[in-house]
Amino acid sequence: MHANWDDVRLFLSVAREGGLSAAGKILRLDPATLGRRMTRLEDTTGTALFVKSPQGYALTEAGTQLLARAEAAETAMRAATASFPTASESLTGQIRIGAPDGCANYVLPQVCARLSARHPDLDIQIVALPRVFNLSRREADLAIGVSAPTAGRLTVQKITDYKLHLAAAEDYLQASATIRMPQDLKSHKIVGYIPDMIFDRELDYLAHIGVARVPLASNSVSVQLNLLRHGGGVGVVHDFALPAAPNLVRILTDKISLTRAFYMIRHEADRKNTKLTQLADDLSAGLRQEVAHLEATLT
Repeated sequence: MHANWDDVRLFLSVAREGGLSAAGKILRLDPATLGRRMTRLEDTTGTALFVKSPQGYALTEAGTQLLARAEAAETAMRAATASFPTASESLTGQIRIGAPDGCANYVLPQVCARLSARHPDLDIQIVALPRVFNLSRREADLAIGVSAPTAGRLTVQKITDYKLHLAAAEDYLQASATIRMPQDLKSHKIVGYIPDMIFDRELDYLAHIGVARVPLASNSVSVQLNLLRHGGGVGVVHDFALPAAPNLVRILTDKISLTRAFYMIRHEADRKNTKLTQLADDLSAGLRQEVAHLEATLT
């Protein structure tokens, strides 16, 4: 018997998410209904596709083989419909953008709000997580990264450079020892990333500066910014985030200045998808414009 493609599509989500509940949230299906569909698919294929446990659904060997074939079919279907002509240039449907939380909190909202105004039938989802996104598992349609990946079937384009500087709250600086040189940082509390949760070496700012201990740390850029806003100490801040925290002051700007970049990352199989290409181009242009605008407010 041949498997129903709709059941296979649901199987892809369960396999990628590792369970019925997580997949059900994405598919907007009740886990019990999704479970029945997976049982039907197993009955149709005549083999067990999952090892079920309280921890979730793990693929069997047959399930792993089906996953590879299903992903190939999914890619072929996406490519087949990617270049269909449309009645207008307006984008429709759902797009999921994965981004590090600094970009997602302080740049993407403005850009996506403008995109949504231009394309009212487009549903935009921003996944703000401090980690690398797996586009092969379709965790996102597009991903914004802080470095250019060198492995995987991906297409990568640089979007723009951005600047970072040390900053602290005005009240903190007034109540603390004066900072004139980088070595003066030794007498100050440092705010930064949790060292063993830095997911990309480009984010290891404090190692670049020579700081070893981080008394106040978070894996989230927005949490770090709020720690600084409330007088937690001194930390590295994106220049584009400073307009959102007007009580922060940049320090040692003539001695410590970091430059990093954002990259647009797509799955190689999507390169012929004209709609996704248009969106990626619009998103990249919007990010370049917004970063330049926010950084210009500081000069």
